[in-house]
Parts: sequence; C-alpha cells; structure tokens
Amino acid sequence: MDDSMSEADKASHSIRNKRLAKLGSQAPSTSASNGEDRSEGVSTSQSPQPSSPPVPDQREQITPRINISNSTSSSMASENPFTRLGAKPPLGDSRNNVTPSSGMERLAEKRSAPEQSRPSSTAAEILPEWEDKVLRGIFRISLDPFANTDGHGHHLYDVPSVRADLEDQGQPIRLSTSTLDQAILEVASASRNMVPLKYLLRCWKRVTGQLKHSKSHKAEETKLDILKEARRLCMSYCIFAITMPEMFGREPTDTSPLIPHLLVDPDNDEGICHDFLTEAVSRFPEDDNIEPALVKAVEDLSLELAKKTMNDDYKSYVLALRHLVRYPPLVKAIAQSSFFVPLSTSAADLEATTLLGPFFAISPLQADITTQYFSSPKTRDRAFITNSQQALRMTLTTHQHDLLDIVNHIIKSDKTARDRMLDWFATCVNKNHKRRALQVDKKLVSSDGFMINVAVCLDQLCEPFMDATFSKVDRIDIKYLRRQPRIDIKDETKLNMDQHAAEKFYEESVGGTNNFISEVFFLTLAAHHYGTEATNQTMSQLEKDLKRMEKHIEEIELDRHKWINNPAQLNMFDTAVKKYKDQIDKGISYKYAVQGVLLDEQMQARSIQFVRYVAVWLLRLVSRTQFPKQPLKLPLDSDPSNFFGALPEYFLEAVVGAYRFVMRNMPWTISSTQSDELIILCITFLRNSEKIKNPYLKSGLVTILFAGIWPAPNRPKGVLGDLLMGLPIATEHLLHALMKFYIEVENTGAHTQFYDKFNIRYEIFQIIKCIWDNRVYRENLDRESKANVDFFVRFVNLLLNDVTFVLDESLTAFQQIHNLSQELQNPQHIEQTARQEKEEALSAAKGKAKSYMQLTNETVAMLKLFTEALADAFTMPEIVQRLADMLDYNVDALVGPKSSELKVENPQEYDFQPKALLSEILDVYLNLRNKESFILAVARDGRSYKPANFQKATAIFQVRAKGLKSPQELQAWTELGRKIQKAKEADDQAEEDLGEVPEEFLDPLVYTLMTDPVILPTSKTTIDRSTIRSHLLSDPNDPFNRSPLRIEDVIPDTALKAQIEAFRAEKRGASLARAHIMDTTPG
Repeated sequence: MDDSMSEADKASHSIRNKRLAKLGSQAPSTSASNGEDRSEGVSTSQSPQPSSPPVPDQREQITPRINISNSTSSSMASENPFTRLGAKPPLGDSRNNVTPSSGMERLAEKRSAPEQSRPSSTAAEILPEWEDKVLRGIFRISLDPFANTDGHGHHLYDVPSVRADLEDQGQPIRLSTSTLDQAILEVASASRNMVPLKYLLRCWKRVTGQLKHSKSHKAEETKLDILKEARRLCMSYCIFAITMPEMFGREPTDTSPLIPHLLVDPDNDEGICHDFLTEAVSRFPEDDNIEPALVKAVEDLSLELAKKTMNDDYKSYVLALRHLVRYPPLVKAIAQSSFFVPLSTSAADLEATTLLGPFFAISPLQADITTQYFSSPKTRDRAFITNSQQALRMTLTTHQHDLLDIVNHIIKSDKTARDRMLDWFATCVNKNHKRRALQVDKKLVSSDGFMINVAVCLDQLCEPFMDATFSKVDRIDIKYLRRQPRIDIKDETKLNMDQHAAEKFYEESVGGTNNFISEVFFLTLAAHHYGTEATNQTMSQLEKDLKRMEKHIEEIELDRHKWINNPAQLNMFDTAVKKYKDQIDKGISYKYAVQGVLLDEQMQARSIQFVRYVAVWLLRLVSRTQFPKQPLKLPLDSDPSNFFGALPEYFLEAVVGAYRFVMRNMPWTISSTQSDELIILCITFLRNSEKIKNPYLKSGLVTILFAGIWPAPNRPKGVLGDLLMGLPIATEHLLHALMKFYIEVENTGAHTQFYDKFNIRYEIFQIIKCIWDNRVYRENLDRESKANVDFFVRFVNLLLNDVTFVLDESLTAFQQIHNLSQELQNPQHIEQTARQEKEEALSAAKGKAKSYMQLTNETVAMLKLFTEALADAFTMPEIVQRLADMLDYNVDALVGPKSSELKVENPQEYDFQPKALLSEILDVYLNLRNKESFILAVARDGRSYKPANFQKATAIFQVRAKGLKSPQELQAWTELGRKIQKAKEADDQAEEDLGEVPEEFLDPLVYTLMTDPVILPTSKTTIDRSTIRSHLLSDPNDPFNRSPLRIEDVIPDTALKAQIEAFRAEKRGASLARAHIMDTTPG
C-alpha cells in the first residue's frame, strides 16, 4: 500500500478487511417480497469521463479488489482479505469466517465440469451473458464507462476497478457472482453522497423480486443459484451497512441507519420488507451483530417517537414496530433490552425512558393536542364540540388497535417476552400509585392519556376469557396475591383488614405458578384504578377548579376601573387577566378532550364487561359458592379465611366507578342482561355491610343503584328500575339493606359526615320511592318489622331526626330570607358595611334554603310512606312523643301566627311549596290517626299543639288548596282533631288529679312521671325505660357519666315502680271519690 495513504485511510482499510472476513455464507432464504424495478431516486456519483482514466494506486487504496472463487482460487485471493467473502474459513474460527454458499459450490462445480457434461456449447455461452445482464440490472452496475443509463432510463454505476481487474486477468468484461462483491463495495463506497443502505435495499428488492418470478425447474437451477448468491451477498452488505458503515468510508451515527427505512412502507423500494427481516433474523445464530443492530433500531424508533405528539407523523413509527414484532426471535431480543423495562425509572419518565412508553403516550390528551381539537372552547357550539370529540375518538381507537396488535405479538412470541410485557404493565401501574392521591402533582405521575391507553389495552387482553357464562372465572386464582404478585398492593387500604393484619396475612406465601389469566386480570384491575378511574377523579377536580377560576376572574375584572387612569398598570392588569383566561381555556379544552376519550361507547362496553367479571369473582369469593351457577343466600356466613377482607379496596372501587360513570353519562350502553350481577353485588354488600370497612365505598353501591333508576331514553325507570321490581333477591333483601345502611351512615368518621349522610340518604329515598309501588316489598317490610323491632325503631328514630332537622333548617332559612329582604328594601337607610353584611347573609340563607328544601321534600315524603306501612314502629313509646312534637311544631310554623314570615319571592326557585308540604305532613297525621298512643302524644305536646291550627289547616285545603285534599281526607282530619282535643282534656284532668308529684317519681331528663323506672348500671341513676331507650337510639352512652351503655344492661327498679303505681292508684282513688261526692251533692 502506498506510503502516502493517510492514517485514517489505513485504519479504514484495516477495519474493512477484518469486518468483511466475518461475512456469512449461509444458504439464501426462500421467502419472497415485492420486487418491482424502480428508479433509484438517490444522489450518486457520476461515472468517470473517458478523458479521465482511473489511477491504479488510488483505486487500490479506495476499493480493494474482490474476487469470489472456490477453494482452488489463485494466490491473489489469499493475499487480498476481501476475497475471503467466498472462501473456506481457516481452522479454529468456524463462525466469524465465511464459507462458500451452496449456490457458489454448485456454480463452481458446473463451471469446472468437463465440456461434455454441459447441455451444449451454446448454453454455456449464453449463461455468462445472462448472469452479466441480470446482475447488472439488479445492482444497476455498468462495466462500460460510456453507459450511464440502461434501456429503462435508470442510472447505472460505473465500477472502473472491477473493469480494470478483469482486463488485467484477461477475463471477459462481464459481471458475475465472482466479481459481484467487489462491485458492490466499489459502488457503495464511491461517493460521499451515496447512502449505502438505501442503495443496497433497492438491490435487495430487485433480487428478491427476480427470485420470486424465476422458474424452479431443473433446467433453471444454475440461474437460481446465481440469483440466490446475489441475494446472499446483497443481504450481507446490507448488514455491513447497518453494523459497520466504516467499511464504506462512512462515520457511524448515533441513530440506527435503519430508522428512515423502517418508517416507510415495507413495499417501498427503500423499505424494510418481510423477506429482509426474515433473512436477517435467520442469521441471528451465525452473526452476533445483527440482533443488537435491530434492537438498537427499535430503541431509536422509540426515542424519536418520544419527541412527537399525535399532531406529528407518529403513525409510521407505530406501523414500523407492528411490522417488527411479527418476528418472534426479534421480539425476544427486543424484550431483553435494558430499555424495555429499566431497573429504575419514575412514573413521570415511563413515557420516555421505556421502549413502549412513547407508543402508549400518543394520545389526544397530550399537551398541545387538546387546544388544537378545541381551540377557543368558549366560542364553540355543542355540534362543533361533539364532532371534534368524535374525530378524536376515531383517531385514538385506531391507535389503540395498533397498540393491542403490538402487545399481542409480544405476548404470543414466547414466554420470556410475555413475562417482560407483563413486567412492563406492572411497572406502569405500580409506579403510579400517586395518581390516586387527593392532590395529584402531574409532574410526578404518568399522563392521563398514557394510563388510559394502558387500561384499554389490558381490557382487550381480557376479552378472550370473559365469556357471557363466566366459564373461566374459576381460573382467576386468589392465591396469586400471595405468590409474589406483579402488582404492588402493600400500601393499599384493604376492604376489611388493618395494615398490620394485612402485612401478616400476605407474609404467608403459597407455592405454585400464576397463570396468564390471573396475571392479566389483576393487572387490569390495577390499570382501571390508576388509569381510567384516576382520570375520572381528575375530571371531577378539574370541573371544580374551572368553576372556581371562572368565579375568581369575575371578581378580578370588577377591579379593572381602579387602573383606568394608569395605562401602564392597566396594561399589566389586562395581560394578567388574559393569561388567566388562557389557562381557563386550556382547562376547558382538556375537559372536552377527556370527555371525548372517556365517552367512547366501545371502550366503556369493554370496561363494563370487565368489571362485571370482577363483580362475579368478588361474589364467588365472599360467598364461597359457585355463583352464578349457585344462588347466593343472604345474609352471608362468616369467612374464617378472610381472603375477601384482605383485598385492596380498589378491587370493589373499580366496579363502582365504572358503573357509576356509565350510568351517569351513557346508560344506553348497558343492557338488562348485564345488570343482574351488579344488583346482586350491591345488595349483598349493603346487606352484609360488615364485610366492608369504608362507609364511602358502601355509599358508592347506593349511588350505583340511584344512578340506575334515573329515567333514560325508552327506560322511564332507568337501567335498573325494572330489574329491581322483579328480581327475587331484590324484593327480599333490598329494603332491609337500604335501611341498614341508612342507619350506619349516621357516623362515617369523616369531618364531612354531617352533610355526607344527607346526600347518601337522599339517594336511598329515591331508590325506595322507585320500588315502593311493588306490594311484595311492603309485605316483606311489614313482616320483618314485627320480627326485628329494635332494628326498625333505630331506623325510625334516625328518620325522625332527619325530618326534624331539615324542616327546621329550611323554614328558618325562609324566615331569614323574608326578614333580610324586608330590611334591604330601603338600602339607603343602612350604612354600607351593615348593608354588605346583610347582603352576604341573604345570599347564604338563599343557598341554605335551596339545598335543604330538596332534602325536606324527600325526607317528609319518606316519613309519609313509612308511617303508612309501619305505623306500629312510629308509635313505640320511645318514638311517638318526639314524632308528635315535631309534627305539631311544623304545622304551627306553616299555619300559625308566624307563617307570614315564610313568604319569599320566587318560592319555586327553592322548590318551596308550603301547601304541598303541609299536605304531606297532614298525611302523616292521618296515617297514625288510629293509634291511641299517637293521639295522646299530640295532646300532651304543651309547646306547639293548638286546636286552632287544625282548623286553619282545614280552611286552607277547603279554600286555597282544594285539589290537595279530598273531602274524605278533610273529614278524617277534622275527626282526628276532635279526638286529640278530647284526649287533651282527659290528660289535663289526669295530671290535675295527680297533684304534686314527688321528685323521686319524675324522670330526670324529661321531668314526667315515670311508668317503668330502671337503674343505669354505672351512674346508678333511675330513669324511665322509654326515655333511656330513646336516648340510646342516638347516643350509646350513659347520659349522666358517658359510660358505654346498652339497653340490655339496665336494671328494673321494681321497688320504685311499685311506689309509683301505688301513688297513681291513690290519686285515682281520691279523684273518683271527689267525683262521687260531686255527683251526690243535692242540686
């Protein structure tokens, strides 16, 4: 080699020699692809001009001579390392050195065979010419310096070194497989503008196409061998172009040279086709450079996609990966990449630092996409928003289909790849626990779009085993959670187990292996919790934030006049306001985009299908039956294993959240056949509420039933109403379950429990109203009320408490509105500070009236229904007096002297209808009119009972509200008034007869004469049994020393009872004696 060669050229020459020696010579693949002959379309060097012959020394330096021959080649082959491309390897290096291909061996045999073995001299002459013509066409090579194009106008590459070698050896100027490798290297190295891989891929398409259309009979075998050898060499040089660009005088790049070719259609001349990948993958065992090169290409695809959004050309990246994962050996290699599931990465980095992250990150919820779909959101009408959401959904659905196809091919390729895929899903959910925090910092978690794509993909993976008959539900192994599960549930709140007990429970690991169905099932549950349900939570918070921001901007703009005379300050003010409004617009755009994603009927149908399966699995677990093949029997027995109690709460939350969202937003997607299990789930856990610790989780079950009875198109009773009317388990257990939770929700343990209970009870009332017309419900209720008296007394007591409270709050609010409105009619007479305070108080009173009046109407309606059905429960000694006092007080407020203070402007704004409310209260009186204890209790109400109020009420319904009460009802009302008045007179006389009652006979709380005195065990206080029973309904403690107390613990004070009875008897006797004396006195 010339001494003048630079060090860089020497190094390049050396690398070429070493790497070329590793070129494999395995038999060519028989797979075919589209091999259409197309124009190169690349920038190439011009052929040398006739006046400029090549310089031998320079040619030797740049393109060493290559001559493929068999093992009997001349000594020139052994001297030139490039000629090893067709030679046998030296001993001791069977992998890295090349061996002659089977095609080359056959070609050598046929070319060296005796003349008589050939078909004819004519055929022998034709074959080299055919070989020359075909190889020139495939590789677009010219041995004629004056021929720059072929007959089709395609550019031809001149190879002066090859031509010179042939001339030196006295060989015909023809291209053959023995000179092809030198020609390829010369063309690919000829110019800096040449892209070797692009050129070689085009050649690959042509040679593959030629093979595809060649005949395979014996007469053409030699030609086939030539084509196969050309194909083999083309692939080998493609691999060199990918793995060692230095061989062609190119510097290595950070990004894989395969990227631009993977991003075009495989059928494109420059695309990576099926045949190429099949051949490349088949060489994995022989060449250890191909596998890492292809894996790096996939990694680089991922890194480039991480910089793009759905607005960019993301589709080509996704299609490229879809194409690549169709080759199991390559999938296995990709899955082993350290980039596939990094050992340590944060939730926020999952979308960029994992191989699949950028593909799942593509979503219309990405940063700038939402504002493009919904620009200027406040100015858009509903039609525009709906159309944009539909377009968004179509695009996302297509992308999610591509993601599923990628994941399916990875999972189905082999067990190793499948496990790595499951590890990636587990990483996604385990790293994102903070997405369910009360305040979510988006910088620390994965995006909504990413997690929704994960959840949707997992939903689709579950579809094959989620059949309508639940035939594979027994394959979901509860022991998975004690067998080193992929999902992390350590810090999750459990359904009915504290943290310490749960840790101890899960410390006991079990043997065996986890099946794929269990793996995907539990991963999908977690994805629902941290994905779609977390996004729903984000949406709810976003809507609250937007309302707050809208209100805030209104308040800010009221101060604009302060800066009107200061242009600089005004400009700063306007800039700040605009920035704030832009944030609001951005939030509204995001809200519309999230709605567009979540309101996808197909997506939600899959979600419902999955959570329905979860519901059945939970019921089987908690009941220890083969449900739904075996019916459930309520109430449930205790479960000593407590597997159910050790489950994370989100196992049930996922069911509640999915159904609640669909029923509120798209109920038409749920069919009646999908609802039986849901109703059974709700009733089971409300009836056996002790199975679940969290009262708000149980309230979610009520919310589902409540949402299920909302009227929907063609369903006046909603999705669940008709089923609730006829399902046997509902008619037998639903009312009891609702009443039981009505009692439990009195104390939720949260600081908002006072208001929460009214919201929950409102939903309970609506469900009861929906089913009340069914006679079977009422019959079961009446039968149970006689068998379980204490339970019903507790329910009635709380109902009475609620009615008392909401009525008082509502009427008080109307009085405040009336009085404040009167005072503010002449604001000029009130100083500014006082006026502002009164206006704020008026606004608060109006808000209070609106919220409480709705509760009042529903609560009084419930009181009316239950007093009609359970009159005995409402006239128990511990209940009846409080009920009578409450009714009398509110009748007095509505018709008494202060009723004028309830008059407000626009009462319909508050849903306040005083006459209708009075009518409902009168119905309660009439429901209990045959109960002597109720009549006596009304008569004994010394504070609010007024006979005149009964008369005023009658007059109202006779004159001003004729349609609200029938004549028969008014007659019954009048008759009841007479009975009460008569009872009042008798009771007053009896009290007068008693005279002075000894202090020890009086109840210490209500100061009435005791009838059944009992001694409290810890405070030793004597009190009437009915009084302490009434107290314990609301407070389980001794009222005198706050010690825990049960009614069963009180001690009858028989001695005192005897004294009281003797006292009463004595007083009655004295009264009769006086009456007798008066009767016998002479007139």
